[in-house]
Amino acid sequence: MERRDKINYYLDIAETVLKRGTCLRRNYGAIIVKHDEIISTGYSGAPRGRKNCIDLGYCMREQLNIPRGQMYEKCRSVHAEMNACLSASRKDMLGATLYLVGRDMKTKARIEDANSCAMCKRIIINAGIERVIIRDSADAYRIIHVEEWIQSDDSLTEKVGY
Repeated sequence: MERRDKINYYLDIAETVLKRGTCLRRNYGAIIVKHDEIISTGYSGAPRGRKNCIDLGYCMREQLNIPRGQMYEKCRSVHAEMNACLSASRKDMLGATLYLVGRDMKTKARIEDANSCAMCKRIIINAGIERVIIRDSADAYRIIHVEEWIQSDDSLTEKVGY
């Protein structure tokens, strides 16, 4: 039996975390790892105490035909990256890696060109996370150095996230 490499091992865990997500449109799973220790996990879901889209039976953004990457204020969910960052202390996140996997809930396919949204990028930068690794397929992934987000400072022209 071939041993799983560490990056795909952590992406596999993030993919399991996304199964807790409550979005009817797209679910993401995120884990933050530092020194080979999982610091926290997060998935897409409504704030604590509020009803989830799966409980309501509809997605407001979908009902309003809002395209991916726009008008997040209409979304009930807190993004996976935000939830992972909220569950960890900053001192534990400094220099850490965030692993991210997204899945379309209708097709069950992985999200093509998944990326953190502008708000999540800001949170990741302020958390002190150094790298974000995003799964593209079963064994393929992209490594993003957060410093690139800082240096590009393109908050007004950022590529579509969720």
